Amino acid sequence: MQNPVAVAEKIILGVDPGTQVAGYGIIAVQAGVMRMMQYGVVQLSKYSTYQLKLQKLHDTILRLIDEYKPDEMAIEDPFFGKNVQAMLKLGRAQGVVMAAALSRNIPIVEYAPRRVKQSVTGNGNASKDQVSHMVGHLLKADLNPAFFDATDALAIAVCHHFHENAIPLVSSKKSKKGAWSAFVNENPNRTL
Repeated sequence: MQNPVAVAEKIILGVDPGTQVAGYGIIAVQAGVMRMMQYGVVQLSKYSTYQLKLQKLHDTILRLIDEYKPDEMAIEDPFFGKNVQAMLKLGRAQGVVMAAALSRNIPIVEYAPRRVKQSVTGNGNASKDQVSHMVGHLLKADLNPAFFDATDALAIAVCHHFHENAIPLVSSKKSKKGAWSAFVNENPNRTL
């Protein structure tokens, strides 16, 4: 009698880059079952220069990569806003996070904020509280709602897992695209 082959565990690092606070979340997936390994925030507002903030963010991501050895990184795309200076700063933060992953040969996938929310809650306009609540439910974890940047990072990692495994977001039937009822019908295990 042969022993069944063990399914390898995959570790995904999700990052919500920021210029004042950056969130990170690490999940492990084995045989389709997700579990949270770690989540937290990097407080950058206490550093006096932008260069110090970027260095702290880069160093923290490298430390997490070296400690948890993720197989992949999922990061939030910067959203387009009217403040060009804020977009530039956010892009730099995203760049140092990506550079840290690239220095360790970790593949990176980017997701738009709306896609992350829709993947996790079924609603692309969900609030941070709704995202946090659903991520806690999906990971069977008691998450601190004060760490929205960290729960957003976990949501990014969960979104990546769902997209990697092609979980449909909308019904193939003729229903309103993104409709909550279509999401509930297609994903009974992802609702409360």
